[in-house]
Amino acid sequence: MPNSRPRPRRGGGAGAAGRDRLVARSLQSAEHCLGARDFGTAYAHYLLVLSLAPELKDDVKETFQYTLFKWAEELDALSRVQDLLGCYEQALELFPDDEVICNSMGEHLFRMGFRDEAAGYFHKAVKLNPDFSDAKENFYRVANWLVERWHFIMLNDTKRNRIYNAAIQKAVSLGSKRVLDIGAGTGILSMFAKRAGAHSVYACELSKTMYELACDVVTANKMEAGIKLLHMKSLDIEIPKHIPERVSLVVTETVDAGVFGEGIVESLIHAWEHLLLQPKTKGANGNCGQYGRVIPASVVIFGMAVECSEIRRHHRVGTKDIAGVRLPASVKFQSPASSAETGEAVEPYTTEKMSRIPGGYLPLTECFEIMKVDFNSLQELKSLATKEPHPLSVPATKEGVLDAVMVWFVLELDDEYSLSTSPEEETCWEQAVYPVQALADYWIKPGDHVTMEASCQDCYLRIQSINIVHLEHEMEVIKHFTKSEDLLSLGNEAELCSALANLQTSRADALEQLCVLEPAEIALLNNIPYHEGFRMAMRKVLSSLAPEKLCQPVDLQCQDSEMNSGSEQGATAPSTSDPLYVLDVSEGFSLLPIIAGTLGEVKPYSSVEKDQHCVVLDLISEANHFPKETLEFWLRHIEDEAAVLQRPKSDKLWSIIILDVIEPSGLIQQEIMEKAAISRCLLQSGGKIFPQYVLMLGMLVESQTLVEESAVQGTEHTLGLNIAPFINQFQVPIRVFLDLSSLPCVPLSQPVELLRLDLMTPYLNTSSREVKVRICRSGRVTAVPFWFHLCLDDEVRLDTSGEASHWKQAAVVLDTPIQVQAGEELVLSVQHHKSNVSITVKQ
Repeated sequence: MPNSRPRPRRGGGAGAAGRDRLVARSLQSAEHCLGARDFGTAYAHYLLVLSLAPELKDDVKETFQYTLFKWAEELDALSRVQDLLGCYEQALELFPDDEVICNSMGEHLFRMGFRDEAAGYFHKAVKLNPDFSDAKENFYRVANWLVERWHFIMLNDTKRNRIYNAAIQKAVSLGSKRVLDIGAGTGILSMFAKRAGAHSVYACELSKTMYELACDVVTANKMEAGIKLLHMKSLDIEIPKHIPERVSLVVTETVDAGVFGEGIVESLIHAWEHLLLQPKTKGANGNCGQYGRVIPASVVIFGMAVECSEIRRHHRVGTKDIAGVRLPASVKFQSPASSAETGEAVEPYTTEKMSRIPGGYLPLTECFEIMKVDFNSLQELKSLATKEPHPLSVPATKEGVLDAVMVWFVLELDDEYSLSTSPEEETCWEQAVYPVQALADYWIKPGDHVTMEASCQDCYLRIQSINIVHLEHEMEVIKHFTKSEDLLSLGNEAELCSALANLQTSRADALEQLCVLEPAEIALLNNIPYHEGFRMAMRKVLSSLAPEKLCQPVDLQCQDSEMNSGSEQGATAPSTSDPLYVLDVSEGFSLLPIIAGTLGEVKPYSSVEKDQHCVVLDLISEANHFPKETLEFWLRHIEDEAAVLQRPKSDKLWSIIILDVIEPSGLIQQEIMEKAAISRCLLQSGGKIFPQYVLMLGMLVESQTLVEESAVQGTEHTLGLNIAPFINQFQVPIRVFLDLSSLPCVPLSQPVELLRLDLMTPYLNTSSREVKVRICRSGRVTAVPFWFHLCLDDEVRLDTSGEASHWKQAAVVLDTPIQVQAGEELVLSVQHHKSNVSITVKQ
């Protein structure tokens, strides 16, 4: 604990003397409270001292910080969120430029789930002290919430910028001189309009960070006098309070991969009703500036049914036996991007860069039109959200497995300029993907039809009730219609599609237990090497500790007959001896405790949090014939979830503790080394942490894709506008969620071992090392992709870059590419700080 005791400075007069006495007493009381670990009272005394004697700030700063952090820990443990935030706000009023307090405030906000706000504090801490490593590492992890990565990719998309610029130029030249940019981002569309000759340009942006960034960009491009920036939603803009009059042109690109997900329909309805001039009617004459219009003018949405193994393994569990654990038929796993009408997903699709998806995809149908929307028609926009879902029936053209409906669109800016987000185009856009789930049979062949319903409900494009109607079923429907006396009235396409859609190939069983998992969790269940590896490694450890407590391998055929007959003879008989304790504290849904429970006299503990997941694990336990009480849910046994690492009982220790070391994004989990240190103290003699050690591997590559996805490159891509220096403040050196198998890159070296992190033997770890890498191909080194081998022991390794991996990979992107020749050597400096790793190239 800091221990500096400043003396109050003397002033003149009786009032000053009284103040000094009060300050001295308060300082003495604060120190006494600190000694008694009464941090709340100590904090109150320091607030009084600093309010009475602000000149003491420098003297008490270190002790004040210590008191604040300790008191905040107590408030956090008591869930007194408002009090905690209030204390930090008071502290930042006293020390507004203190990077340590800013960073700590950000850490608390991040843990509470306020990621945008946390990112703002981390960014401020880095700006105050660029060398503050803790704040830098925190900022890198959350920078995506401040400035989403697609901003860099979009600004580097020269084709997109040119087409938008041309359409805006054309509209302004035809008389649309008053412009509103909705969702301005960096302000690039506003600047296109101003440069084209618009008299008045207004731009609204809801994100505080993006608004401030746009202000800097507009000023740097000397357009601040002609562009009025508003930090607000367009829905809150009022005339004349915020803008003086209605505008003749709205420009926007508030469209996501699924078109409507960023609220474009709602914002344009409001704009037509309150902010835009009336649209030009057919046959009307006069200057375009007398009428309202929107860029983009319309959108045409297309779809295609596809087979894609990568989508399948992230959205459907494809096995019934996982390392000897049978999944009962009554348990149904499903991802949040549900194709069912009852799906609870807020966003009913996921997004993928389909041109780069690992393993590629196979089109099963021709591309088909889903809907077209005229953004210049208020009536059409209003009716969109209230329209009933309309049925579609698309014939299959190829044989394969129906995994998803892929969606893209053509944004028609006007009658001349358009942008396509098709996977066949070189575009910054990803595609929307609607995974197909809950069918009895996913196989489709030519002659079959894919049926679905499309709508724009809750301002999202929804593709639901996806089904396969096989040829023989379709013929039955057509025969039925042919016999009908009302053939002419019923024979139109919509009626036929509706009838086909009603031929469901499966019905939900009322007794089924639905379990919604994240795509990474489903991919984990499909990762057979992962589960087999853990089963093998756990058996070895448990066998070395107590071989007499292990089960003999069960004959699966025998087990099948037992399960089918309902026999309980295969259940393990209760034992009077103490079991071996196994704790799984990996993130999310995990079958590892059940796998451990099938190995013998083992008491496995799961740390899953969701009640739904607990119910499903219980059902799986019962289906695998060991008593329901064998599996324990650890969070029900502990009072503080933050203290999940503790003894199973007061007089017992763990045989195995399973830690999550690598995030799905491809980075090392935060605080993993601290968790490992606690875990080592909780192991019985001979017990193990899994994984026991981790190897980080990497290689040198040339990848222009990574460069352009990490930073805006100069002014050429942005058509001469100076945006790069401002948005690049938010670039991060590490790109995450990469698929190295499909990343456009040229390897310039072989993989090398960059780092070893030993969770069982910490003295083997070093905080920094230098690694020589031989160049095997000439080129420009732009990035160092990296991945991990999780070594459960010296024989069992899990590769986070493997084909079955549920993990993604990451890469360090260099600020400046390095030209290299084959045969040369580069030296990489690898630094390990807490749970973060940095890689720099020494020349």
